[in-house]
Amino acid sequence: MGRLRTRIAGALLSALALTATGCAGTQDASQDTPQGTSQGTSKAVAGVVAADRVEPLANPAEPQLPVTVRSSDGVEVTVEAAGRIVPLSGSLSEIVFTLGLGDRVVARDITATFAQAEKLPVVTRNHDVSAESVLSLKPDLVIAETTTGPQEAVGQIRDAGVPVLVIGPAKDLGDVGPRIQAVADALGVPAAGKELTKRSEDRIAAVRAEIPQSSGSGEQPRVAFLYLRGSASVYLIGGKDSGATSLLEAAGAVDAGADSGLEKDFTAITTEALAQAAPDAILVMTKGLESVGGIDGMVGIPGVAQTPAGMDRRVVSVEDGVLLNYGPRTDQVLKSIVAQLYADGSGDAR
Repeated sequence: MGRLRTRIAGALLSALALTATGCAGTQDASQDTPQGTSQGTSKAVAGVVAADRVEPLANPAEPQLPVTVRSSDGVEVTVEAAGRIVPLSGSLSEIVFTLGLGDRVVARDITATFAQAEKLPVVTRNHDVSAESVLSLKPDLVIAETTTGPQEAVGQIRDAGVPVLVIGPAKDLGDVGPRIQAVADALGVPAAGKELTKRSEDRIAAVRAEIPQSSGSGEQPRVAFLYLRGSASVYLIGGKDSGATSLLEAAGAVDAGADSGLEKDFTAITTEALAQAAPDAILVMTKGLESVGGIDGMVGIPGVAQTPAGMDRRVVSVEDGVLLNYGPRTDQVLKSIVAQLYADGSGDAR
């Protein structure tokens, strides 16, 4: 899923720099089957995780091919058939399936954890593409992220004559529509792309319309996005480029990390950084929270217990595989964040 930011990919790079462990945010988290919510998290999370399915359009369109589209890396890509599709990220798989073309997908990235894709063979792990595995499936089209790598593998696939479409990164809510449309155009179903974009944007707008208005002090809740991997001793706080800012702002909150002056995607957690951020609540990925032993373990991280969020044990937890996808299920992510953040029914985070 700095992606990765690049959003959580940014998390991966930061984690690698600090620990030499090899995994990117959502990627790492998706290697295990979800075990449910962590201790102390709200019921809102359980609802999203339990319903780990995409919702395809009711009347899938038949691809009208060939088409020629421009990849985000500047390459013109001509797609002549779409019977065998290989999306190289969970987010892209989600879009293809939701467009109603999931029966044409022949492989997945390890972050494609939703139910309809779980039985497909895995050809990508943590941005580590196996060109040989991809080519053995004889794909008509490979769809990649700008963070997909290694570049040698992507080049090898292209050199073998397979069309490779690279999609621009998902950084905020404004990327939902363009990413959906880019995939739909390449698959020869542009009208379906418009339909899915409208459905997605309408659902996001509906969630935003129901966000409680601030009461009491009238201040927006401050939320810090923490990237946690206890098994690798990786504890990071998200900044301006973490990818979470847009979601938090849509939920009526302030990204505490970005607001405190953290410009990078992720920075190592320090007591000083947390004190400066002063979050009322903490946003984490479900498996990241599990990796540190739930809320009890998280408040044991130096500095967390001294924040308003730590003292109140207020944690917002969302499944790793969807948190920063910015795709057809982003409305569900936003709804979960809102439900947990305003669990008491007021407009305050406390």
